[in-house]
Amino acid sequence: MKVYLAGPEVFLPNAREVLDRKIDLTRRYGFTPVAPGDLEVPATDTKRAKGFAISSINERLMTSADMIIANLTPFRGVAADVGTAFELGFMCARGCPAYAFSNTASNHFERVSRLYAGRILGDSQDRPRGPDGLAVEDFDMVDNLMLDGGIEARGGVVVTREVEAGRLFEDHRAFEECLRIATTRFLR
Repeated sequence: MKVYLAGPEVFLPNAREVLDRKIDLTRRYGFTPVAPGDLEVPATDTKRAKGFAISSINERLMTSADMIIANLTPFRGVAADVGTAFELGFMCARGCPAYAFSNTASNHFERVSRLYAGRILGDSQDRPRGPDGLAVEDFDMVDNLMLDGGIEARGGVVVTREVEAGRLFEDHRAFEECLRIATTRFLR
């Protein structure tokens, strides 16, 4: 079974090392890893063309996979990496089993509340809103309800751990827990 490894690890300065560790773990659990960065990006004339080439390669990789494990650890803000969210949605739309992990144990509401310095109040229908008037999701989920919901609807789980800030994208314990859970479902 081929597993697409989604996450923002490709942006790390030691991306190849971190991805290779995840690839090795995936193989040890009996799955075939499919990871962004595994195919060479062709030379292009413009930055935009290069971006489209990378997008096309990643879509081909996802189409070749049977399942996804997505890293939903907040990236550059309070939510998961937007590219990872797209990849998770793409795989869910294909009907593939989906698993995810986050190396922070706080839920989406808690992180948004910190962003607003705790200034969230209920409106006239008791819906939480930030000081900017925007509604805030409060569903006790790791991230946006569509991400958690897509995983749950496909029989997957989201594993969370609290990892020190300097190791958020290098600690693989939650990722490995996803592999263990998927192994019991698909390989035994």
